[in-house]
Amino acid sequence: METQSNIAPYIDHTLLRPDADERMIVSLCAEAEEFGFAAVCIPPCFVKLAKNTLNGHDIKIATVIGFPLGYQTAEVKFFEAHKALTTGAAEIDMVMNLAAFKSGHYAEVENEIGEMATLCHFKNAQLKVIIETALLTEEEIKKACEICTEAEADFVKTSTGFSSRGASVNDVKLMRKYLPDYIQIKASGGIRDLAFAKELIAAGADRIGTSVGIQLVKNEKEFL
Repeated sequence: METQSNIAPYIDHTLLRPDADERMIVSLCAEAEEFGFAAVCIPPCFVKLAKNTLNGHDIKIATVIGFPLGYQTAEVKFFEAHKALTTGAAEIDMVMNLAAFKSGHYAEVENEIGEMATLCHFKNAQLKVIIETALLTEEEIKKACEICTEAEADFVKTSTGFSSRGASVNDVKLMRKYLPDYIQIKASGGIRDLAFAKELIAAGADRIGTSVGIQLVKNEKEFL
């Protein structure tokens, strides 16, 4: 009898490469089914394909909005998210408007996140807000977490994976410190080995975004 993986239910099986094609997405979905991952995280143009491929399975479809820089207007993000939710997305990973945040326009940032959360919840979906911790000080991480809490996000996510670095254990610890227990944390970016993934989970991560989830599961099974 095969031993069940402990890491697999934490993983968002991710493919956000600019050269990703339909064949890769279909394969990603099949892998998510085989290994029991929490979700697939894919470009919005492939949501409908993933929905058709995963038809009848419990794997969630996550997609990215305002990705990877976050400075699109709220109206553009809202339109993009509405389309994704209508075609099958169950989770929206939206990049916070860092340009507005760094400029001190906190009400604007909170309003954008709040409107997106309302849309997601109306569609029975969850919102993950990417705050790009690599570009924030501790005080800014605290402020971003407070904004996400007020705006009723479901998750706060560390990174896009397209910035100067990805998640760190310290980032996750700070986020857990400044977020209420009911808001979950997704760590992503640069998570390529099992030990690091487990450190992030121990620090408070509820979800791990990675493109090497299969390797993490295989590495785990070597030690079981």
